[in-house]
Amino acid sequence: MSTTTTVQVETPPAVESIELRHLGPGASTSRRISAESKEASHVEAAPHVSDGHDGGEPPPGALAETERWNRPVKNIGRLAFAFVSFAVAGMNDAAVGALIPYLEEYYNLSYTVISLIFLTPFVGYSIAAFTNARIHVLLGQRGVAIMAPICHLITFAVLASHPPYPALVVCNAISGFGNGLTDACFCAWVGNMDKANTIQGFLHSCYSLGALFSPLIATSMVVKGGLPWYTFYYLMIGMSGLEFAGLVMVFWDKTGAVYREEHARENADAGTAGAGTREAMKSKVTWLCALFFFAYMGVEVGLGGWVVTFMLRVRHASAYASGISGSGFWAGMALGRAVLGFVTERFGERLCLSIYLGICLGLQLLFWLVPQFVVSAVAVAFLGFFLGPMFPGAVMVTAKLLPKRIHVSAIGFAMAMGGTGGTVFPFIIGAIASHKGVSVLQPIILALIAVIAAVWLSFPRIQKRD
Repeated sequence: MSTTTTVQVETPPAVESIELRHLGPGASTSRRISAESKEASHVEAAPHVSDGHDGGEPPPGALAETERWNRPVKNIGRLAFAFVSFAVAGMNDAAVGALIPYLEEYYNLSYTVISLIFLTPFVGYSIAAFTNARIHVLLGQRGVAIMAPICHLITFAVLASHPPYPALVVCNAISGFGNGLTDACFCAWVGNMDKANTIQGFLHSCYSLGALFSPLIATSMVVKGGLPWYTFYYLMIGMSGLEFAGLVMVFWDKTGAVYREEHARENADAGTAGAGTREAMKSKVTWLCALFFFAYMGVEVGLGGWVVTFMLRVRHASAYASGISGSGFWAGMALGRAVLGFVTERFGERLCLSIYLGICLGLQLLFWLVPQFVVSAVAVAFLGFFLGPMFPGAVMVTAKLLPKRIHVSAIGFAMAMGGTGGTVFPFIIGAIASHKGVSVLQPIILALIAVIAAVWLSFPRIQKRD
């Protein structure tokens, strides 16, 4: 039995094209609906009725399908090598602290001068903050996939040749530029995926895993293997070579033209064109995110970099036990980012991160006020666990509050500020500790966690969308 239905549409011209989009081909307001039209029910597959001024583009009301970790299928490979890239960044950042004593001896320099290598990555991050949006527009994600691994390859190749100290400082700035590109690119990309909190957690846990294992590998090569410090960077050359080959292969089709096309309608609707850097800098959310990352990275890198020395000199633990406590911090962070991402996805970033911050304040007070090594070691491991999901959680909130067209600019700038905190605060802690002792670590970390909590509560609430 067949059924014929006549649909009379009496709408203004501006709405008519949207209504007809669901009715299938033909410009008339009456049509026959049959079983054959069922295949047009999917929004993306619906034929487009031209409004007379475009070249077959989707209508204004068309909905784009949200990407997933496995859809399109190429995303599986893209995520895999994005994980590798973050692991490389974590390995490089954490190895510097472990190799500091051997660098001091090799270059015969004071601790203050050697510590400059903590500061120079900020230069690279800052350059990336103001160029990565333009790189996306001109070269797309393919450009980042080529440039960032090349920065790593150059850095590790020079370091492996045990260069003069000024060259080592410059190499860290180049590496910071590469890390700044991948941070903004992959965090903005993942932030628009389905189940983004969970994927962000795994992405950043790879950084923590790299930071966990590289000091162990580096010190084992130097102490147990009797190898010079620069031998570690032979391994890093191999890792960055894998990163380069993989990223170029999986992101080769993500050109600048593709990126511009993906953001063309958003830019047209907003009446803007280009990378959106100025628009991002005018947003309150961008600056809140930047301040959040500035304080957060101060906590993460400051605590991760100085906890071993604190355990040695203040808690009077053995060198082995102190090293284990440092590894416990990074292991807790990697686990927290992988596990708590599911929790944050389920209950929302605002509630979960508020709870995590409250727990961190309590754990930091426990770490400071109970002068026992075992209590301190357990507290610092759980600090890593609950600090871990804050970085990806803040990325997600920023992505939800800002238009997609300025994600790369806003997140890139905020991460550059985070890189500043991750370099300045460890240096400040070291400078104060040289006069007051390493015990100054505790009040500084507690104050920074309090700042993070205040900034987090200042973020606007996310408006629920229909």
